[in-house]
Amino acid sequence: MENTPEKNQKTALNIDENIEALLCYAFGFLTGVLFLLIEKENKFVRFHAMQSLITFGAIFLVSFIPILGWIISIILIPLSFILWIFLMYKAYQGERYKLPVIGDFVEKQLSK
Repeated sequence: MENTPEKNQKTALNIDENIEALLCYAFGFLTGVLFLLIEKENKFVRFHAMQSLITFGAIFLVSFIPILGWIISIILIPLSFILWIFLMYKAYQGERYKLPVIGDFVEKQLSK
């Protein structure tokens, strides 16, 4: 499930890719969108940006479903916080950690 990049390359913002990948998760799907728009070349950063966008965007959208979404959100909030910290840690470590289902979807989208 984990792929480690061969070397730490610079990015469009001229910072280390592991720092930029960590920042993709900083404000959930918002920074995912931002880094997808900014970073055109670095595949490691683009992977984390899109994974952040889909993961935290879906969690955000669930919270808008009346009643059922609100109940699910009570469970998702603490779990998404743990996931958020975990994904930032993995990105900082330089790992291309793929979430089940979402990670495969992201790779297919980026390979187009």
